[in-house]
Amino acid sequence: MIGSDHRLSYRLARVTLAAATALAATLTGPLGIQHVAAAPITAATPISHLVVIYDENVSFDHYFGTYPSAANTDGTPFTAAAGTPTPNNLSTSNLLTGNPNRYDPQRLGPAQAVTCDQNHKYTPEQKAINGGQMNRFVEETSTDKCTGAFGKPGLAMDYYDGNTVTALWNYAQNYALSDNSWDGTFGPSTPGALNLISGQTHGVTSVDPATGALTAKPDQHVVRVSDSNGVGTIINDVDPAYDDCSDNNHRAAAPGKALDTLAALSGKNIGDLLNAKGVTWGWFQGGFRADVPAASSPTGLAQCQAKHTNVAGASVLDYSPHHNPFEYYTSTANPHHLPPTTPAMIGFNDQAKHQYDLSDFNAALAAGTTPAVSFLKAPKYQDGHANYSDPVDEQTFLATEINSIERSPQWPSTAIVVAYDDSDGWYDHAAPTITNGSSSSDDTPFCAAAAAVLGGFQDRCGPSQRLPMMIVSPFAKPNYIDHTLVSQPSILKFIEDNWGTGLIGNGSLDDSAGSIESMFEFSKPQQRQVLVDPHSGNVTQILPATIGTAKSTTPNTLVAAPQSHSTTGIVAGVIAGVVVVIALLGGLVFWRRRRHSEG
Repeated sequence: MIGSDHRLSYRLARVTLAAATALAATLTGPLGIQHVAAAPITAATPISHLVVIYDENVSFDHYFGTYPSAANTDGTPFTAAAGTPTPNNLSTSNLLTGNPNRYDPQRLGPAQAVTCDQNHKYTPEQKAINGGQMNRFVEETSTDKCTGAFGKPGLAMDYYDGNTVTALWNYAQNYALSDNSWDGTFGPSTPGALNLISGQTHGVTSVDPATGALTAKPDQHVVRVSDSNGVGTIINDVDPAYDDCSDNNHRAAAPGKALDTLAALSGKNIGDLLNAKGVTWGWFQGGFRADVPAASSPTGLAQCQAKHTNVAGASVLDYSPHHNPFEYYTSTANPHHLPPTTPAMIGFNDQAKHQYDLSDFNAALAAGTTPAVSFLKAPKYQDGHANYSDPVDEQTFLATEINSIERSPQWPSTAIVVAYDDSDGWYDHAAPTITNGSSSSDDTPFCAAAAAVLGGFQDRCGPSQRLPMMIVSPFAKPNYIDHTLVSQPSILKFIEDNWGTGLIGNGSLDDSAGSIESMFEFSKPQQRQVLVDPHSGNVTQILPATIGTAKSTTPNTLVAAPQSHSTTGIVAGVIAGVVVVIALLGGLVFWRRRRHSEG
């Protein structure tokens, strides 16, 4: 929850802003600029733009196992600043040698950037942690051989350092890193994506891809522990029912093979809550724009065919349907991948249903019109997932997007959260404390022994493994490592608290998730932007930034488009703007005097 001291600090400003908004509405008559909605929603913190960059399949030790010490034998040299704090990792836990697993962890360099994908299914991940002993990763999750990627015995144990994941280590040097952030439940990407937006993997039904109707009986690859209505929990990577591009553009994996069953989810997600509150938002994913629109497709279904080549030279399809969690819900799905009606409607309700191509975010960013809440998903070759992506391509994506955001007029009011959907089965030495148990046939005794089963929904055992989480923001504590227990739904909870949306409910993990607020320092912003080279990962420039002056040129709340313009409306708008500024300045002076008197 947002701290009470922070809420009190901004209460006066919110009240005066609401009064000024009401005055502006009074001054603008039929000839003025008209908006149908109520006063804009004011965030509970100085963060009025949140950007969540959600990458793929990395454990904390896999990227930060020796932070802040790099070998400096190859790749980009890295030297940490004096006084850099040390996280709970392989080095500080003395587990680089004498490890309880069959193999000791080994360093991977840039030449081993593209590796085999590890086994990251729900049950094998539980078996790997072995009741908290963390000693069966080689037997249960390690995939040591594959085609076209680096492999070796005990690969799941291995890690990168700041000579390969250089940008991430440099962001950690300048912003806030968590070493106690966890995957909400065991399992692969789809559960991780759903935990980000709803904290809920229960409520799934299996859908026939040919007819769009429920299957005669639940497909066990889609639905686990189903009730009499065929409703259960999702623990696998299954494509969404409400997406034309699912099942590889509705093409079977092999000739003569049937299409895979799809998944549909009931209940609410954060998009529903933001819509109800009137806050702009969007999910932006690489490759989402249809290359063949539904209207001109022979099948009547849109097709996503764009590809890119990764550093290993492999051609990778950009769009992954099961990485887009909003496409599982009818309320937020954009099945035909329709674009926004106009660029000005990005973040607002129209035919796109808040589902966009990544290029739409970059266009809105350049125009200064990004939504209040934005989720960014890289094209597959840049999302960091082992086998088809890698930390080098991921770094290019991260630094390019973060640089653009830092250079934008929205930066002074922005927080970027870099987080991950699951561990991929990579080793992490920290044992989880299970707070949500499950005792289905998919679970080990370690999960079955936990008392709590939220909502009575099985197959949601967690948390499972540690994942990296970082906040890049003028308000992030610099060169700081946070030890507060958080998880993927903690990001969901921050959105709920910051914009006052309320909780998901119905057994969602958001209610019990820890707060990421301790990674911020709202009273002492950094007032700078740290720019990073997308290729080397080195810091190229540190620029001063004036906090709290630059604003987005579009409102963060859902309002009707302007109906008319007149001199009367313009004058009234100017007067209202002056009133807002005076009110905010007055509130700031009052707040500072109060803080001084309390100090």
